Amino acid sequence: MKCALITLCVICILVIAGALLVISRWSLSALPESGSMETYLATKAKHIFVRRGSREAVPPAPSNLKASIEEGEKLFGTECAACHGLDGHKATDAGRWMYPHAADLTSREVQQYSDRELFWIVKNGIRLSGMPAFEKVETQEHIWNLVHYVRILDGSKQESSASSSLHTL
Repeated sequence: MKCALITLCVICILVIAGALLVISRWSLSALPESGSMETYLATKAKHIFVRRGSREAVPPAPSNLKASIEEGEKLFGTECAACHGLDGHKATDAGRWMYPHAADLTSREVQQYSDRELFWIVKNGIRLSGMPAFEKVETQEHIWNLVHYVRILDGSKQESSASSSLHTL
């Protein structure tokens, strides 16, 4: 019995010492780049939560896609370009120094989101990422306009994306 108690105490001391070592080396600083494992886990978790969240009721998109894209371009310049850059590809200084960095909206990762998922992201934001929620400052139609505009940011798909996006909603 005495031997088991001593063993348990030694194990507890080692666990506490190990935890203190890990905590002492971990920093909340946003200066160092995140590791590949941290990035992978955060990205996977984000996709799971966005997919789950986008199942909630999403209002119908505006029927005039061309007008929606034009309005979305104006909104993008005032609401999004400060971090994502005017082209949605090259983040501004503010976007590059966020942790995590402002997303490249032309990237495969972003363009793979469904329209519902993009709507949910713009409406609700992403906690602890710098992506604000626009639900309280923009109408649902304006949020759809931003979604439609983000779809055409990938220059190689501008025409085909604009026409096919209407059919996928």
